[in-house]
Parts: sequence; C-alpha cells; structure tokens
Amino acid sequence: MNHPPAMSAFALSMLFFLQLAVILGVCRLTGLVFKHLGQSQVVSEMVAGMLLGPSLLGWLSPELSSQLFPPQSKAIIFTVSQVGLVLYMFLIGVEFDASLIRRRLRTAASVSVAGIAVPFVMGGGIALIIARDPLFFSEHTSVAQAVLFTGASMSITAFPMLARIIFEQGLSKTPLGTLALAAGSIDDAAAWCVLAVILASFQSDVMIAIHAIAGGAGFALLTLLVIKPLLLSLGRRVEQAGRMSQEMLVFVLMLLMVGAWFTDRIGIYSVFGAFIVGIAMPRGLFAVELQRMIQPLTTTLLLPVFFVYSGLNTKLGLVNTPYLWLMTLVILTASTLGKGGACYLAARLNGEPHRQALAVGALMNARGLMELIILNIGLERGLIQPGMFAIMVTMAVTTTLAATPIFERAHGSKASREEAEARTIAQAPG
Repeated sequence: MNHPPAMSAFALSMLFFLQLAVILGVCRLTGLVFKHLGQSQVVSEMVAGMLLGPSLLGWLSPELSSQLFPPQSKAIIFTVSQVGLVLYMFLIGVEFDASLIRRRLRTAASVSVAGIAVPFVMGGGIALIIARDPLFFSEHTSVAQAVLFTGASMSITAFPMLARIIFEQGLSKTPLGTLALAAGSIDDAAAWCVLAVILASFQSDVMIAIHAIAGGAGFALLTLLVIKPLLLSLGRRVEQAGRMSQEMLVFVLMLLMVGAWFTDRIGIYSVFGAFIVGIAMPRGLFAVELQRMIQPLTTTLLLPVFFVYSGLNTKLGLVNTPYLWLMTLVILTASTLGKGGACYLAARLNGEPHRQALAVGALMNARGLMELIILNIGLERGLIQPGMFAIMVTMAVTTTLAATPIFERAHGSKASREEAEARTIAQAPG
C-alpha cells in the first residue's frame, strides 16, 4: 500500500494558508446560495464542509482533494477549528442571560428532559433490533453499548449551531433564545455524560465516566460560585477605565483556555468549559468589550474552519442500498418525532404559545456537527460501522437543514421581525 509522502512543518504551514482561503471562499459562496433558500450561514458552512470532503470533491477529483487536504494537514485544521469553537462558545456564554432562565426554569428543564428521554428511548429501541447486524455495529459492541450509543446520538443537540442560529437571528438575549440555549446545553451535557459511560464500559474503566460527570459538575460549581464573584472587580475596573486593556484580555483568554482544557481532559468536551467560563464573566461594558475584541475574527475566520473540518471526514455515499435507505428513513423519522416533537409538547405543556414551542422544537431537533463529533468518536473507537455512521450523518444533516426554515416559519425571520418593529414604532402616537 502506497502512503503519501511526509510533508515538512513548513510545507504544511504554507498549505494551510491556501486551505483557509479555499474554506472561507467556499463558505461564503455556499452562504450566498443558502441565504436565498432561507438557511442560516452556519448551515451553509456545515454543507461547505461536505462539499470540500469526500462526499463531493473527493468523489469528483480524488487527486485534487488529496493534494488540497492531505491527511497530514488535518491535525492543523482540527486544532484551529477547536480554537474558533472555544472562542465562539465563550462569547455565547458571555451573552447568556441567566436571569431569564431563573424565571422560566421549569420550562427549560422540561424541554431538556423531554429532548433527552424520548429520543433516547426511541433510539435505544431501534438499536435493540439492529445491535447484532454487522452493517451497523462492531462485533465487539454489546447490545447495551449499542443501545446507549444510539440513544445518546439521537438525543444530542447541535449546541454550537443552535447558538449560532440564535445569534444570527438576533435572539441571544431574548426569553426564546435563552430558553433554547439552556435546554440545549443541559441536553448536550447529559448526552456527553452518557457517551463517557459508554466509553468507560467499552474500555472496562469506570473512572472515565466518574471523571466526566463528577469533574464537570465540580468545574461548573467552582466557576460559577467561586470564580465568578472574584471577577466582579475586573468588571468595575473596565467600567472606570471605559475600555478593556490588552493585559486584562490576555488574562481572560488564559482563564478560558484552562477551562476548555479541563473539560476536554475529563471527557465532556471543550465547548462546555468555554460556555461556563463565558457565563462567569462580568456583564455591562466588560461583556461589550469582549464581544468587540473577540467576535469579528472568531465568526468570520476561525469558526468556519470548525464547521468544515468534520465535513472533510464524512462520506455520505456509504448509504447506497435500499435496506440502508430504509433504516435511514426510520432513524430520521424517529429522531425528528422523538426530539422535535417531544420538545414542542414539553414547551406547550408549560404554557408556551404554539409558535414559540414550535420554534424551540425546531432548534432542539438540529443535530449538526456535535452529532458528527460523537459519531466520529464512535467510529474511531470501533463502536459503530461505516454504514451506521453514514446513516446517522444523513440524519444529522437533514434535521439541521430543516431547523432554520421551520424556525422562521414559526417565529418569523430576523428581517420580518425588524420590519414589523419599525412599522409599530412609525405608527406609535407622538
């Protein structure tokens, strides 16, 4: 078997600049197309990753694909993508308004529990039927592991994507946006804890699960109850100075990276550490300055790399038989009814209006690249087979593509809401 020639660090760095140019260009072009289809920029970035990966470019021109994205370069792309993701989730945490959740805690908890329990049971039921089929699971995967993994995969929410859609729609500080963010964060934290249990059982090491669950809870409590009050003095200093100094920004970034490292180290994933650290930041001018200094480069340069990276490792063409397409349809239907439907009903039972409940259900039903991450882990660790991987990726892409159109149909687009608000102001007396 011929292996690609090794590339020097200098050659990889030169190639990386070209990769960045291609990634940004394809993301923007895809975004222009998808904007006319009523899709969010973040969805177009996910699809751009598919186009640049083996699903399209690798299929049309394997030679060009291997030259542009050789295996040796993917480690660099992955590292940069993680930096962008961590910075972005930190900013989402900075904007997170916990007071809105305290007033609607029961609704957020109900939506989250429904969004975890129902799809988990439905996914587990499907796994019980196909657990011994070699097309879907490895021979080393037990029935219990298959049930847990499938349930967790169908329960997960695309938390970074959900956050980006909410941000693009201008809903970050609204009750609806905060409700969806809170439910999504609880949802994904639980799914990652389940994954930790699966990996612990697969490796016969119960400490993996203990580290993930206990460590994550301890980190959140320490950050929000101890570190957050200590940071209030920094907020007062920024208010007095009227700006944030570079030294203070460096300190905040160091704190962020430590939090991301710790949660990654214990197996919960770095985005939750970044999100929790963001929540701990002082509000007011301190938060405004963080947004001003970090947000532009993060959203325009670094974050698209994250959404493209997973697409480079995804090959949708593996779903290529009637049986696999049938299973894809079954899983897609079960995941949509179990996740979106359950979250909608939970919101309605807690008094949310129909349109708002439908918007929450649509957002929670999007799996996005968090799904791809958990699937890549399952494939890498030998839990699932490529056939199951392709089916679940197809489900993730479909539910994510459906999220924005359903959300805007239920809640209205940002442009339509701004237009309605302008009319209201213009018609107001005086």
